[in-house]
Amino acid sequence: MEVFGSSGTRGVVNESLGPEFLLRVAKAAGTVWNADRVAIARDTRKTGRMLADAAASGLASVGTDVDRLGIVPTPGLQAYAEREGVPALMITASHNPPEFNGMKLIGPDGVELSVADLERVEEHLLAERFETVSWDRTGRARSVDGAQREYIDQLHAAVDGDLIADADLTVALDPGHGAGALTSPEFFRELGCRVVTVNSQPDGHFPGRDPEPVPENLDDLGRLVASTDADIGIAHDGDADRAIFYDERGEYVEGDATFAALAAAELSQDDTTVSAVNVSQRLVDVVQSVGATLELTPIGSTNIISRIRDLRAEGATVPIAGEGNGGVFFPDYRLARDGAYIGARFLELVAERPLSELVSPYDDYYNVRLNIEYDTDDECRAMLTAAEARAQGSEAALDATDGYRLDYGDAWVLARPSGTEPLVRIYAEAREQARAEELAEGMRAALDAARTDA
Repeated sequence: MEVFGSSGTRGVVNESLGPEFLLRVAKAAGTVWNADRVAIARDTRKTGRMLADAAASGLASVGTDVDRLGIVPTPGLQAYAEREGVPALMITASHNPPEFNGMKLIGPDGVELSVADLERVEEHLLAERFETVSWDRTGRARSVDGAQREYIDQLHAAVDGDLIADADLTVALDPGHGAGALTSPEFFRELGCRVVTVNSQPDGHFPGRDPEPVPENLDDLGRLVASTDADIGIAHDGDADRAIFYDERGEYVEGDATFAALAAAELSQDDTTVSAVNVSQRLVDVVQSVGATLELTPIGSTNIISRIRDLRAEGATVPIAGEGNGGVFFPDYRLARDGAYIGARFLELVAERPLSELVSPYDDYYNVRLNIEYDTDDECRAMLTAAEARAQGSEAALDATDGYRLDYGDAWVLARPSGTEPLVRIYAEAREQARAEELAEGMRAALDAARTDA
């Protein structure tokens, strides 16, 4: 796909992505859907309203009425789409910096579109095959109130609120100024938790931290956990479809470790789970210990969703899936990542044992993640060629599902192009931190040299 990456389409507003482009994407999606109504929501980004207006205009031009929900987390829009049986457009750039924005496409079942459906929309977009209507048949827009409240209510119905309330937990919450600031504090308070917050004012400039919930952006949350004796710290990205955790000591917990702990509580023999090619050995260990099966896909929620759908159609049981970036799926709840739901499911476990104990079996691996920016497609191609050459010149087992993953048995390193930014991402994991750093830095040196020579 040229337009839709691993999770929608994104860019720097008024540089690589503008209202004209999103208008055309909306016209293409509306043409393919041929629906009477489509819902639109946005996260808190400063450019969200402008781009939502453009998308609404595009939909109206092909004869589609528009439900305008305002600022709602992506999973809140997905809940609305499923409840109303209408497709939806989410204006968000998720974890990207404030200058970015973009769009995710959601089907009437509340699930992000499959790769095949995205390709259909892309074909119409690139060929400009839009079924515009006459002036008297253009769509109308209406404002929809209460979507945030309805989302919170359906979250309550999906978790064990009594178990959480009886545990008398304190939750330190960092919504990162994103859409989750309007729903997660209220949800966790209504679960009976004492909630303390940081960066909880919705603000599209993201003054307290960048939207990506990575350790370097979350120092304030760690300090808040420690200073308030909280049982857990929870952080969201910009559209609140992910959750990252801090333990009761105020220490960051690797997303791969929390995913493994959640998977250990969910998986049974003969179950299947799905993750991406950058999967941690932590999850591999859990899968092997219970006799389940692990399926790998290219990185990105779209690819994981498509594989889960295929497996379930074949009769497989997939109780949990996802990635170690805080994006975990519980398909029996909804085939969608939901940061508040992920947080509540972890609270069910923390109600029984401290978070540090839950993840302690998965502490014996170290992860390193690096990014290398590029300016041209030639630089990107040169770096990927260098990664392939490095793989061929080593004794590592190569997996080229998405980029180049070199598995050394005791450790692995992966280089792949980002699906949303002009970056080549490097991931490494080993039982010793020095080994993970050595593999990541070795890959970076090879790619840097190739980029310079390009």
